[in-house]
Amino acid sequence: MELRSVEELMDLLYACRGARDAPGPGGAQVDTYDHALRTAALLRRGHPADKELQVAGLVRPVGRLLHPGEPGTRADRAADAVRALLGERVAGLVRRRPRPGLPAEDDLLALRAADEEARTACFDAGVLEDWRTVLELLAARNSRLGAMD
Repeated sequence: MELRSVEELMDLLYACRGARDAPGPGGAQVDTYDHALRTAALLRRGHPADKELQVAGLVRPVGRLLHPGEPGTRADRAADAVRALLGERVAGLVRRRPRPGLPAEDDLLALRAADEEARTACFDAGVLEDWRTVLELLAARNSRLGAMD
């Protein structure tokens, strides 16, 4: 599946509400929607100029909804779904999601740190609608770049 609009992506992210992520290092399951918002908010705080990194933290859960029974291919499927809409870098960050024990570049380390902190952090990360403008800007930029190719 390829997402064609920010609205489709937002609908998918809203559908994550109530879904539970696998237990993290602390052993507790977290709500996928809340976890995505907290991850993106932490990345926004730590990397305020890097919108693509922030959005990669936000859109990671779409793989769970697109292919619920295939945990091994979720990152690949999520990356494929967002590539046309959000661009190659976001798709690459979603696909190459860092795994403990493997070497990673700085962006992936930042993504991993935010992901782990978001599992235990308790703060108001806002609502998905807060991210609409950023998603629309990335989608518009990506469509212009795609039109030039």
